[in-house]
Amino acid sequence: MSQFWLYFNLGLEHVLDWQAYDHMLFLIVLVVGYGFISWKKILWLVTLFTIGHTLALFLSVYEIVKVDQDWVELLIPLTILLTALFNILNAGKNEKKNNLNLLHFTTLFFGLIHGLGFSSYFKMVTASGESKFLPLLEFALGIETAQVIVVLIVMIAGFLLQNVLHVSRRDWILVTSSIILGIILPILRDSFAAI
Repeated sequence: MSQFWLYFNLGLEHVLDWQAYDHMLFLIVLVVGYGFISWKKILWLVTLFTIGHTLALFLSVYEIVKVDQDWVELLIPLTILLTALFNILNAGKNEKKNNLNLLHFTTLFFGLIHGLGFSSYFKMVTASGESKFLPLLEFALGIETAQVIVVLIVMIAGFLLQNVLHVSRRDWILVTSSIILGIILPILRDSFAAI
């Protein structure tokens, strides 16, 4: 049971770590355009991201895929940038008009990229263990739990701003996505310079 909590907490900390906030930024821009009424859609998106993340770790831990970490470190902020730009371009549209199949696929794909970014560290942590499959599942459960926490915070903030302070949905999406865009552009520039 202690091993479960070790990897579960590692998953929680991976998402909720303020020093590695790229995961949180992606989650925020992923769900900022949705309200509580779309909770099933949001849960699907978050779970698809976790599946992609876990699949990338699985492929890396079992050495099926090897990647250059510098490129992954460039792709991670790029996924956040693209999602923020998507939000900015679609802020005035009804959320039902978004192409869900494309959104599901890109969320899964972006999860793969983010998972590859953590793969080296995860391989180091699980190197001494015989089985890597169970730690992967325990870690994924921690990630999913932490992601739900982040999403709930975003949803509550959006609800309060829109329903109590009467900020328009469009402004909530535009301002939040623009702030994240401002945070991610220097990170993207530095990642590009490191290649």
